[in-house]
Amino acid sequence: MTTPCDMLVFGGTGDLALHKLLPALYYLHHEGRLHPQTRIIALARQARERDAFRALVERHCRAQVARADFDIDSWRDFAERLDYHAIDASQRADFDRLARRLGPAEGRVRVYYLATAPDLFEDIAAHLASAGLAGPEARIVLEKPIGHSLESARAINVAIGAVFDESRVFRIDHYLGKETVQNLMALRFANALFEPVWRAGHIDHVQISVSETLGVENRGSYYDHAGAMRDMVQNHLMQLLCLVAMEAPVRFDAESVRNEKLKILEALRPIAGLDVKDKTVRGQYGAGTIGGHDVPAYYFEKNVDNDSDTETFVAVQVDIDNWRWAGVPFYLRTGKRMAKKGSQILIQFKPVPHRLFEGGEANCLLIRLQPEERISVQLMAKSPGKGMRLTPVELDLNLAQAFPQKRRWDAYERLLLDVIEGDSTLFMRRDEVEAAWRWVDPILRGWQEHYQSPRPYAAGTSGPEQAHNLLERHGHAWLE
Repeated sequence: MTTPCDMLVFGGTGDLALHKLLPALYYLHHEGRLHPQTRIIALARQARERDAFRALVERHCRAQVARADFDIDSWRDFAERLDYHAIDASQRADFDRLARRLGPAEGRVRVYYLATAPDLFEDIAAHLASAGLAGPEARIVLEKPIGHSLESARAINVAIGAVFDESRVFRIDHYLGKETVQNLMALRFANALFEPVWRAGHIDHVQISVSETLGVENRGSYYDHAGAMRDMVQNHLMQLLCLVAMEAPVRFDAESVRNEKLKILEALRPIAGLDVKDKTVRGQYGAGTIGGHDVPAYYFEKNVDNDSDTETFVAVQVDIDNWRWAGVPFYLRTGKRMAKKGSQILIQFKPVPHRLFEGGEANCLLIRLQPEERISVQLMAKSPGKGMRLTPVELDLNLAQAFPQKRRWDAYERLLLDVIEGDSTLFMRRDEVEAAWRWVDPILRGWQEHYQSPRPYAAGTSGPEQAHNLLERHGHAWLE
C-alpha cells in the first residue's frame, strides 16, 4: 500500500480526467492500492457541488470500468475520497484559497496532475510555489504535448524546474505504461534468442505504426494547431522508437533507462530542408466510410478551420547513426480516420544468405500493442506433402491468454501508481523531451519553407499513396 496522498487533478472535469484518470484511480482503490487517507480532488473553473461532481464521476466510471469490477460498496468508499474545488489556474489568489482548504501536508505526498493545455503549465507551477504548495513531497505530472516546439518546451521546462527539481517532475506518455511496451524490454533484454540478432547485420528494417479510426472528436481546436507530428510523432512514436533501438541499460532504474533512450534521440539523423520531401509524407483525411458509416473530411470537423492545412497523417523514414543500427531504416506512421485501429511494431529480419528451398519468406517479429496485446514470430515450416516447399507459420503469444488470472492494467493505473511511489522509470526526462523536439522542429520548418501541403487520403483507407511510395523505393511495404 502507498503512503497517504493528495491527488489534485487540474482540468478535473475534462475528457482525460473523466475517461482515464478517475476510472484508473477507482481501479487502484478497488484493488487496495491507495492508502486509506488518500484524497482525490478535481480542480476546474466551473463552480460545482461535491455531490454533483461525484455523480458525474460515477456515470463515467460505470461507463469505463468493467461491470464485474464496479462494486457498489467499493464505489461508495471511493466516492468518499472524491472532492471538487473551483479554481482559475491563472489567478494567484485562487491558490491561496486552495492551500487553506488542503491544510498542512504533514508527511503526505501531493501530486499535481496537469491535465490542462500546456500554456497553463508555467502559471500553475509558479502559483503552487507562491502559495506554499510545492514542498519537498510535492510532485507534478505534465501531460503531452510539452510545448509546440523546442523553444516552447524549454520555456516550460525552465519554469517547472524553477519550482520542482527533476526527480519530482513526471512527464507522462501513457504508451510507456502499456503492458506490451514494457514486454518489449523483457523480450529484448531477457531472451538470448533475440539479443544477438537485434542489430543491423540481421534486421532489414523496422516499422512502427499507430492508426486510429477516430477523427479529432472534441479536440478540434487543439488538434488544428498541433497536427499529427506534434500530437503523436514527437512523443508516442519517438518513445516506441527509443525502446526498440536502445542499448541495454546497466540496470532497470529510471536514470539508466532514460540515459539509453537519450542516446538514441541524439543519434537520429537530422531531416531538414529538401530532405523532408524525400523522408516524410504529410496527409489529411477527406470524406470516406468507416465501419459502414460516412464520415466528413477533416476540414468539416467541429472547431477546425475550413481551409486548414494541418496534417492528420505522418509517415517518416528515420535513420539512426550508431553502430547497432547503421543502414537500417525505421519507418514511423500514424494517422486518423484510418481503415483499422491498431498500434504495432514490425521487426523485419533479413532473408537467409542462401535460399535452399522453394517458397518461404524472411522471418519477422510482430509486436501488437492494441487493440489486443500479443507478440508473434513468423517462421518458415515445410508444407505437408511431397517436396520441400516452405510456408510461413506463426508462433503466437497472446498475453491475455498467457496470464488469464491477471486483469490487464490500464496504462494510467500503472503510471499514476508510479507517481505516488516516486518511480520515474516510465516517464520522460527533460533532456529526452528537448532532444525529440530538436529532431522534429526542422521537419516542421521544412514543411513550411517548401510548401509541402498535406496529401489527401479518403477516410477508411491506409493513408495517402505517397506513404506507400516511401517504402516501395527501398523494396519494402507497410504491414497492413
